[in-house]
Amino acid sequence: MLETKGLTKYFGGLCAIEDLDLTVRKGEIVGLIGPNGAGKTTVFNLVTGFLRPSSGRIAFELKDIVGRKPHEIASLGMVRTFQLTSVFQDFTVVRNMQAASHLDPKVSFWEAIFNTAGYRRKEGEIKSRLLRILDFVGLGGVRDTVARSLPHGHLKMLCIAIALAANPRLLLLDEPLEGMNASEVNTTLHIISEIRKQGTAILLIEHNMRAVMTICDRLVVLNFGKEIAQGSPSEVQNNPQVIQAYLGDEDDSAELEER
Repeated sequence: MLETKGLTKYFGGLCAIEDLDLTVRKGEIVGLIGPNGAGKTTVFNLVTGFLRPSSGRIAFELKDIVGRKPHEIASLGMVRTFQLTSVFQDFTVVRNMQAASHLDPKVSFWEAIFNTAGYRRKEGEIKSRLLRILDFVGLGGVRDTVARSLPHGHLKMLCIAIALAANPRLLLLDEPLEGMNASEVNTTLHIISEIRKQGTAILLIEHNMRAVMTICDRLVVLNFGKEIAQGSPSEVQNNPQVIQAYLGDEDDSAELEER
């Protein structure tokens, strides 16, 4: 679904991403991991159009998307979450969902202007779909709550729900488990697995290594903008370069699993 070839990004004289070949196949959950400052979020910004690469190719479902704007890429079916910045704090939960649903348009301008029967029917269908998504992620009971009143775990889940409202075929999750307690982590991992079962591929950035090792089919490890390892969780966990990048020595790969 997603493929980069030789993806490279310079900021002035600093090479943030160097010659990255990355693939995400249909139905996969792929983890993009690495120490702080490794370049993970830069990769997300490149493939979703928030940054333009210095060189290299990015293709989504075999279409070259270099130079496309973020909303255009989202409308193609590749949608990302942010670390809470996608939430309108003064909107209710359901209003946040309605704001996101414009990326999957079903209502024409003129239908809305003249409040046609077709418009009212489509609006009802859209709202029903959004409420089903909120129920799916466990937020149905707080749909009329203003976002700023939600606890942190619910806010993180709202970010995922907002992304799902855009009907993605590839979902990019940026630290979906950040700041969650153990119970919230388990619930979120279950929801991510269910999203995959419904046919959506997932690329995620996450620092919770125990969770990553549990849920991901493959891992791609970055360090200083370069890929240093790629493979199954067990292969990556025992890779000496990965252990060195995370821990500074190669003595204890078990500690990596605990992080």
